[in-house]
Amino acid sequence: MAEITWLGHACFRIKGRDATIITDPYDKSLGLGTLNQKAEIVTVSHDNPHHNALAGVKGEPFTVQGPGEYEIKGVFVTGVWSFADSKESTTRKRNTIFLFHLDDVMVCHLGALGHTLNSHQLEALGDVDVLMLPIDNTALTSSKITEVISQIEPRIVIPMSYATNKGSAEPGALEKFMKEQGIKEWTSQEKLTIKSSDPDGPLQVVVLEPRT
Repeated sequence: MAEITWLGHACFRIKGRDATIITDPYDKSLGLGTLNQKAEIVTVSHDNPHHNALAGVKGEPFTVQGPGEYEIKGVFVTGVWSFADSKESTTRKRNTIFLFHLDDVMVCHLGALGHTLNSHQLEALGDVDVLMLPIDNTALTSSKITEVISQIEPRIVIPMSYATNKGSAEPGALEKFMKEQGIKEWTSQEKLTIKSSDPDGPLQVVVLEPRT
């Protein structure tokens, strides 16, 4: 079983039976306050203070900041090279996609992915139960977001990396994304708990409330 809580932006707390993972910890310059979490594992998708603020994670976590295969406290972590920009960009920035295999649940965090995936990347990811997907990245357009979902074919999608302020008259990234997915109404929840034994079904989009 995996318990997933969104801490804001691209940062999640993923709790398994034997370890807790923090993804892309942010610093206070993001405007979400100071992150103060404890974990055994922390991952960094790319070099940016909104994604690599390791000081916000307490304890003595094992840090993964690039591609490769790792086993930490019974959790298998796979890092896959990608880019945070589109193929048309002249200066492409590295991004690491992370796949977590914990308690027989496969969780994929795309970081700041800016393009659709190639066959090597898809093969490295394999079957994905939960996909954490950035929806407010200018490089990853609406059509590319839809294509990435179709490529990976997860059971559940959790949108991330979008503003959560509710005062604007203009529709935000979440509203636009949900419209693209054909979803008119939704209810956010505090966390997602998923088991490997949960039955398969049509794709679910789960909107989480940012928690600290």
